[in-house]
Amino acid sequence: MHNRLKRFGTRQRLAPHLQLGRQGELAAERFLRKQSFKILYRNFRARNGGEIDLVCRDRKEQVLVFVEVKTRKTDLFAPPRDAVNFRKQHQITKAAKEWLRLLDHQEIPFRFDIVEVVTEPKLEIRLIRNAFELEDNLYV
Repeated sequence: MHNRLKRFGTRQRLAPHLQLGRQGELAAERFLRKQSFKILYRNFRARNGGEIDLVCRDRKEQVLVFVEVKTRKTDLFAPPRDAVNFRKQHQITKAAKEWLRLLDHQEIPFRFDIVEVVTEPKLEIRLIRNAFELEDNLYV
């Protein structure tokens, strides 16, 4: 009985790095809404692997946007965008391809953005539009 209560009881605290990431995603959502983005989906996980932090619609440019959020306490050593290397881009584009195939609309304009969130010494949020492109054909 004790194990069941522990398993189904109160939520466990997230590890500090996961908690920081979640705070960054929430800050990014607020920021993007102010930039006329509509949040369509959070943490889309593709069946074939890959994940997208936020799937949005940029209302000003009328484009679907796949957003990767990178949060760091500080950017003294490197900007958060540096963590979105080729391997990470591949995972994001893999998930984006699945999303687009589900829409079954080849003509829809889309792009990949990165939102950098740096929490110290003060909160800074930066949007990098068109941070990278699809490396190959959508239906490959």
